[in-house]
Amino acid sequence: MKKLIKGLLLLTFMAALVYAYKQYPKLSIMTSYSSKMVASAVFVSERTLESIEKCDNNFSPIDLLSNSIDVSSNIATSNLFGMKTDKAIYRKGLGAVVLIDGYSINDVPEIPNRNTKHKNLPFPYGYLPQQDTVFKELNYTKLENIVSENVDENNEIIEGTRALLIIYKDKIIAEKYSSGFNKNSKLLGWSMTKSIVSTMYGIMQKQSIIDINNKVDIKEWQNDERKEITYSNLLQMNSGLAWDEDYTKISDVTKMLYLEADMSLIQAKKQLEGKPNESWNYSSGTANLLSGFLMKSKFGSQQEYLDFWYNELIDKIGMHSMLIETDLSGNFVGSSYAWANTRDWAKYGLLYLHNGNWNGEQIIDSSFVNYSITPTNTSNGGYGAQIWLNKGGTYPDAPKDLYFFNGHQGQRVFVIPSKKMVIVRLGIDNKIKTDFNKLLKDIISTIEEQ
Repeated sequence: MKKLIKGLLLLTFMAALVYAYKQYPKLSIMTSYSSKMVASAVFVSERTLESIEKCDNNFSPIDLLSNSIDVSSNIATSNLFGMKTDKAIYRKGLGAVVLIDGYSINDVPEIPNRNTKHKNLPFPYGYLPQQDTVFKELNYTKLENIVSENVDENNEIIEGTRALLIIYKDKIIAEKYSSGFNKNSKLLGWSMTKSIVSTMYGIMQKQSIIDINNKVDIKEWQNDERKEITYSNLLQMNSGLAWDEDYTKISDVTKMLYLEADMSLIQAKKQLEGKPNESWNYSSGTANLLSGFLMKSKFGSQQEYLDFWYNELIDKIGMHSMLIETDLSGNFVGSSYAWANTRDWAKYGLLYLHNGNWNGEQIIDSSFVNYSITPTNTSNGGYGAQIWLNKGGTYPDAPKDLYFFNGHQGQRVFVIPSKKMVIVRLGIDNKIKTDFNKLLKDIISTIEEQ
């Protein structure tokens, strides 16, 4: 009997070891995610640990972790019942990153050179107050009610819209923030960052640094069918490369964001599961591949790569609050990690509304804007080049010419050329999902026929 009991105990112990071994990567992703989000929100967005745990990391199983902040070393630590601990460090100018084994907190990386001098012009081209304008065709009372319905100013709920900004004919006509947030708050755009990657390719195309119709020169691809993939295929998520974009499990995207030092490599190692230009598949790995490719192939130094994004786009159009975080290898995390205040996100939408022109200077060619908002083959009218489209009727009560930068948890910058509108919505949709079709329909209805 004793032998039987010992045998059962041994089997139970072995089963527990096997289970722990299989679950360990999941635990690593949990602790890495938590430490990264805490570090970014505290040091980039300047929020408190208490507010982050209450309003951001409040979903299962992330809410099981305990978190702490070491202000002296800019490190956030997340721990899961003593079984797994991870740390993320904030680096000025580069944002926060998970400290993966083998990387020292004493490393001193290059940081971007920024030109954050404010122009003495009214919004959106400067930081002076905008010129007061009353549009006769707008129903302001109705608009105010719609905004109030969508923004929980008293913070009675911990989810929902944190910022809602509406621009009509280049003027802010409505702007509201929930408790704890204001016009200066830096908020995470998540996958809206992908659209910035696309814009960088548009800028480089305009400057004749790259031709998006050329095939991608990646050495490992030259001995198989991947050698036929173009930059355009990657920008349109239509390369045919395998990728698993599932945030609910250990997948390509979660391993990339929380376990990899160089996030640009994981997609490059994938094989084809479809044919280029015939197999649309949404992939955060593709955005990081595009970002990393620029660093490795198109610039003479890390410093040039970092500076180019800010000098040629971000600071040039006055998005001075924006910060794009890098991975441990120095690549901008183009899939996910751009932070900016709501007005600066709006400026980005206005750049596209004006076909790439910013106050008289053509940042990207109008032909590239048109390319970016043209439906990708096999996307059913829903996707362009790192930009989402409404041509397929995603939002049935909104104009078909609407397109949008789209991020996890309900981050949106909507551009509606036919209505001369840009709408920015930022917030948290972990449990409560925003009805964007209704929101768009209601806002557009405030423009009354004359």
